[in-house]
Amino acid sequence: MAALSGAVNKLVSFWIPNVTLIRRYMPFFFFGLSLTGSVLKELDVVPKTYFSSSRNILNLYFVKISWGWNLVLLLPFLFLSNSYNRNLIFVLRRLTSLLVATAIWYVCTEAFFYIEDITGKCYDSVQVIHEEFSTKAACRKSGFVWDGFDISGHSFILAYSTFLIVEEMVPMLNLVQHNQKRTVVLDVLYVALNVIVVIWIWMFACTSVYFHDTIHKILGTLFAVLGWYATYKVWYLKPCSPGLPPLHSEHKQHD
Repeated sequence: MAALSGAVNKLVSFWIPNVTLIRRYMPFFFFGLSLTGSVLKELDVVPKTYFSSSRNILNLYFVKISWGWNLVLLLPFLFLSNSYNRNLIFVLRRLTSLLVATAIWYVCTEAFFYIEDITGKCYDSVQVIHEEFSTKAACRKSGFVWDGFDISGHSFILAYSTFLIVEEMVPMLNLVQHNQKRTVVLDVLYVALNVIVVIWIWMFACTSVYFHDTIHKILGTLFAVLGWYATYKVWYLKPCSPGLPPLHSEHKQHD
């Protein structure tokens, strides 16, 4: 367990001096990464790699079920990290932030699918339009190609997931600084959340370099920023909301 505790301490020592700047500039980082990747894609200067295939292991077993990973890690982490010197009502209130985040994820992804369906056409290999197919799913099931306005769901979910996790990891900084007694489960979850953030950022970069048109990626990133800003920067500051993570305000005052 000493190795686990040491890993947590090293991660916290990274976050404490940087968390304010990271939270402040996260949107600019993702927009910049998306634009840079898009330029490199248009210039065709990045060679094909293992990650230029959508069949890579991180895409198949992490990104494709990314919201599941978020919930599996964040649900117990929020419960444990928000429980110190707090009553059950507060903890349950904070857990509703995951319901809000899930609603944002669901509404946005469904909207992206709908927009792609209503703006697209179904083509075969010789570019003949098949009007009998009105949805991407039906078109592709028949072996054809659907061409619609495809807002990048990957750019959205990877950026939004990162925003969410970074915000919700803040209480751990105070717990470690004040030498609060922590469980092994909490430490494992904290390390896992840091690892998953690295994976999300890496896969966002791969999406930017290898997939989608520029406008599709920028819009996907924009929806992620709006979802994060509307909650953690506006609504969660209000009394009638899930509220911010405990001791978040100590970091927020420098934003």
